[in-house]
Amino acid sequence: MFVERERTAVDGRKSSQRPQRSHHEVADVLRGRIRSGELRPGQRMPTQAKLADEFGVERGAVRQALRILQSEHLLTNVSKGSPATVAPRLGTAAVGGPGAAPRPTMVELAPRISAAFAAPHVEIDALCLTSVSLTLAVGESLREIHAGRIKPARVDVRVMLPSRDIPLAFPAPVDASVDGRLQRRWLAQRNAQGQVLKHNLLALRSTHGIDVHVSFRALPFTPPVKLYLLNGREALFAYYTVQRKEAEVDSEQLEMYDAEGTQSTLFAFERSAAAAPRDTTFVEQSRLWFDALWGTISSDLLLTS
Repeated sequence: MFVERERTAVDGRKSSQRPQRSHHEVADVLRGRIRSGELRPGQRMPTQAKLADEFGVERGAVRQALRILQSEHLLTNVSKGSPATVAPRLGTAAVGGPGAAPRPTMVELAPRISAAFAAPHVEIDALCLTSVSLTLAVGESLREIHAGRIKPARVDVRVMLPSRDIPLAFPAPVDASVDGRLQRRWLAQRNAQGQVLKHNLLALRSTHGIDVHVSFRALPFTPPVKLYLLNGREALFAYYTVQRKEAEVDSEQLEMYDAEGTQSTLFAFERSAAAAPRDTTFVEQSRLWFDALWGTISSDLLLTS
């Protein structure tokens, strides 16, 4: 019944009063219309004013919803002016976002981070090996902020990484008698990427007046998976698949066990009224798991050598 009332409103006929909805809920409904074919590839969307009237929200919420769909490659030409357009090639464009086929981390993470940054309060929690993927993925959102296209009021980022004081399960030498060169190389990368991430985010305080908080905690184990939690609504999950490989370290070829996190397949789960109950439960349980680690067995992490 809710969808039918919304469709009537888009057609221009008066709809009944409904509680105001969030920009995520607006995005959920419009995403469903695009994927069902109700809004066809190449079709112009209703104006932002009409969508705001239909959903009973401010135009700012509509713009945030449209930006989310643009980050998922479902819409093009999203701006404050003319109406957006449904992407002309949904066969390949509609692959992003929750419910779509999983893709490698470096393909999927940046669009999901961009969608998260459309919210007034951005919350990102990450559990990973080095934060390389996260640092790269946040870059696009930072460019959007510097270009003046988005401006969240607050950004909170929490990152858990392995402690420097533990022997890593990976990367690790095949020959256990090899000295600690691999551990030192990993530590340098962990610290460098974390420092870049922290510096780039905290810079938004002085350049754009955004309230930014970035925190790191150290894990007493090597995480076999990576996890990203976005605005309490999405959980992005990937396995670190360990392989035996050879690489040059300090001018010497070493055999090692390692995992290429940027290529790990990322699975997206969403917590929303339209999501499957198991997806919603996965997001909720992932948040509980992350919070439990953050508040118990993890420790303060300093990004120093």
